[in-house]
Amino acid sequence: MPKASTIRGLERGLQVLKLLQAGPPAALQDLHAATGLPKPSLLRVLATLERAGLVHRRIDDGRYRASFKQVEVALEPRPFDRVAEAATPVLDRLCRKIVWPSDLAVPAGDHMEICETSRTLSPFVFNSARIGYRINWLMTGLGRAYLAFCPEEERQRVVAMLRGTGNPQDRLASQPRRLDAILAETRERGYGLRDPAFYGGFYERLFDDQLAGIAVPLVDGDRVHGSINILWVRRAMTVEEMVAHHLGDLQAAAAEIVAMLA
Repeated sequence: MPKASTIRGLERGLQVLKLLQAGPPAALQDLHAATGLPKPSLLRVLATLERAGLVHRRIDDGRYRASFKQVEVALEPRPFDRVAEAATPVLDRLCRKIVWPSDLAVPAGDHMEICETSRTLSPFVFNSARIGYRINWLMTGLGRAYLAFCPEEERQRVVAMLRGTGNPQDRLASQPRRLDAILAETRERGYGLRDPAFYGGFYERLFDDQLAGIAVPLVDGDRVHGSINILWVRRAMTVEEMVAHHLGDLQAAAAEIVAMLA
């Protein structure tokens, strides 16, 4: 019986997919070094895998990783990969529509963590907050939007943890009446805002980033998956102007992400 010939393009695709399943998100150069494939060929392979839903490309740094479903099969799923994957095309479209960028933040213990951002798509100059960047729960719009809408038991657990961090930015955790009033106001308003005393940074890396933001939660029934925001240079417009122009866009983006997760 004659030996069956192989499909070279499929072999290349499987080689790349196996690499992405086994390791962390990889840049084109990383894959080129690991496979020896020419970059134009690699780009075609990656585009095909992405179109098939097998590979996901992050907005923030352009790195590739196996899609959530592939990671779920091959490895232990990483927390919130599924949320980031659902949010990527939505944040992309939102930024292209309104020009200002957005972050997606998810719980990460005593802080929240950015797991996707469209800052690299915006023509405006922003600070270097990237995927993995840590943000404070109690002083940021993203943190307040999450805590205001998450289940009471989860909120109490987070606040109790923050009381023991020693981080000056967590002082509100020891001021329950003031914190409850802030979160109640956030729920009534429908979006989170930064504390007036907060200008950016985390722990020892405090700095004035010149930005303002509004944030809404990703509410899915009795749970919250994370929160997303719109960021802008605060001298460009007031919060009231941003709310009037784009709060509806942000809320629609949040609803779309939650629908995709369902």
